[in-house]
Amino acid sequence: MPNGRYSHHDPHDGSPLGEERFSCAPGAAGWRYVSKTYAPDGTVLSSCDLTLDSRSRPLRMELRAGGWQVRGGAVDGVAWVRTDPADPAGAAATEGHDRAHGFAGDSPAFLIATARLLALAEGGTARVRLVSFTGAALAPRTVDQGWRLAGVEEHPTDSGPLRVERYQLTDLATGELQEVHLAGDVVLAAPGLELEELESPPNPWPARG
Repeated sequence: MPNGRYSHHDPHDGSPLGEERFSCAPGAAGWRYVSKTYAPDGTVLSSCDLTLDSRSRPLRMELRAGGWQVRGGAVDGVAWVRTDPADPAGAAATEGHDRAHGFAGDSPAFLIATARLLALAEGGTARVRLVSFTGAALAPRTVDQGWRLAGVEEHPTDSGPLRVERYQLTDLATGELQEVHLAGDVVLAAPGLELEELESPPNPWPARG
């Protein structure tokens, strides 16, 4: 089970935004990722708990940030409930549904989830619709992205060859292009994100059932 730490920084000026301490592993359902993100002063900013099924669909998602909580999963697209954890009666709760393929957010867990959901061959492309929850408000926003698996390389390591996938992501509304490097169930690098520590090698992605 990889345990590690990502650093988050502003992709424009490089200023530090905090760090995300995570663990992830395949399991009975498919794959699970759990993390907490901390500000530079050590304050807890957010948490992420994402479980994917054997087809890499979001079986269960729970996000917390800024006094808000979002729980969701795949239901004829995706569905979610956004609540204030301090409001047990749910007076401020809002429900949502979208015929999207999955979720997106600040955590690298969502990059891994989308890449594995698409299961692209090298050179392959796909268009994907996602509901994004970012920042302290965790307000839902639908985004359309283009994904391309631009290349695959193997790098020798002490524990055997490491397969690294290089993806190009395009925001179809703005045309902004980003590059993401994945190995198994770990993001090696992405805009605003760096892998700083990893206690064990990435898990190979579980075969689809």
